[in-house]
Amino acid sequence: MSESGVVPGTLDTMRWLWTPAWIARHVAMVVLVVGFLGLGWWQISRATAGNSLSWGYAVEWPVFAGFVVYVWWREVKLARRRAQGDAVADSAEVPAVEPAPADAAGSRPAVRRPVRVARVPAAAAGAEDADLAAYNRYLSWLNANPGARPGDYPG
Repeated sequence: MSESGVVPGTLDTMRWLWTPAWIARHVAMVVLVVGFLGLGWWQISRATAGNSLSWGYAVEWPVFAGFVVYVWWREVKLARRRAQGDAVADSAEVPAVEPAPADAAGSRPAVRRPVRVARVPAAAAGAEDADLAAYNRYLSWLNANPGARPGDYPG
């Protein structure tokens, strides 16, 4: 048994799949799959009764059910990777591993933290653009004369 009380290779390692949020996801997946397969069966019964358009829907509903299973399975895999990543990050005895080269066959690019770039002003504070100064004077005049129209500007 490990220090956390979780025995590797047992269902204890999958305990995170039984949180209330995950139970809701499991129930939603089962309800959607059963509902979509039921709708597919209903379309088959309509198609055999003579509605030829229902043959397309009879194929479409099971495809929707398969898509729901695919999305659910992918979310489980992603959550498992996150849980394993958190466990590795929390473990003090895990040695640092150098990342694999990005050009290795079958490797995925690493997701890195965003880079912050310091913004440098385009012009020095003392040097002012003539067009900018004229525009600022125009705005000051509009602010001082709230009822004036732009065509009334004397500048």
